[in-house]
Amino acid sequence: MKYEIWNMKYEIWNMKYEIWRKIAGNYKKKRIKMTNLIRSNFQDHPFHLVSPSPWPLYTSLCLLNLTTSAALSMHNFNNSYYIFYISLILVISSMSFWFRDIISEGTFLGDHTLAVQKGLNLGIILFIVSEALFFLAIFWAFFHSALTPTVELGAQWPPIGIEPVNPFELPLLNTVILLSSGATVTYAHHALIHGERKGALYGSIATILLAIIFTAFQGIEYSVSSFTISDGAFGTCFFFSTGFHGFHVIIGTIFLGVALWRIFAYHLTDNHHLGFEGGILYWHFVDVVWLFLYVSIYYWGS
Repeated sequence: MKYEIWNMKYEIWNMKYEIWRKIAGNYKKKRIKMTNLIRSNFQDHPFHLVSPSPWPLYTSLCLLNLTTSAALSMHNFNNSYYIFYISLILVISSMSFWFRDIISEGTFLGDHTLAVQKGLNLGIILFIVSEALFFLAIFWAFFHSALTPTVELGAQWPPIGIEPVNPFELPLLNTVILLSSGATVTYAHHALIHGERKGALYGSIATILLAIIFTAFQGIEYSVSSFTISDGAFGTCFFFSTGFHGFHVIIGTIFLGVALWRIFAYHLTDNHHLGFEGGILYWHFVDVVWLFLYVSIYYWGS
């Protein structure tokens, strides 16, 4: 009898032991899973640790091919322009995929915290500063020739035989158009901040339409101009400065076009629209550069 009682107690303790072992094992598994969850989804700093991406290296290689093929094309190497166009397409493609990933990180993954946004804002400002220094070099070249024209230029500016563009015709109209686009994009920004979706959409659409009209008028001005980029220092400075400004207008138009699509797709909110703000800063920079171009090259330089 005592043996059977002790045997039953042993079985009961054995069952308790198995139950407690299973409970402890499940708790340990849950604890490990929770630890992994905390380590993977939470971090003790607000910065974005970017995941490995192929696009920076791929874009760099495409830019290297683009620059090399462009230089070879300018020196009339056979069929080098084919490589130039292929490299240009690859650069645009790789940058598009790169920006797509950045939009996903900021919109869907929540990686763009306030600290990350401050860093991106600083990057945009430094990029605009570098562009300003680029145009400073162009103005330096222009005034170097305009203030002290050499004997080869006829000791006068504009040089003999150059009929400059009338600043009060198409350039003045383009100035009004570009400044109006700056006002419409500012209106779109304020509308977005106040949660007025229609105002943000209409303001962005108006800005893009004005930018396209400006670019078209710039092309018309080039087609009717009486001189070319090969006509001495005046032609080189004129087309190099206005042409690169036009290129920046096209880039800014694409920038604002992407922002318009993101507003339409509900990506941007009243307190999280960093990409749109970057495009607006870039567009205002383009406006300011055009004012300097108009006053110095179109008006004073003519």
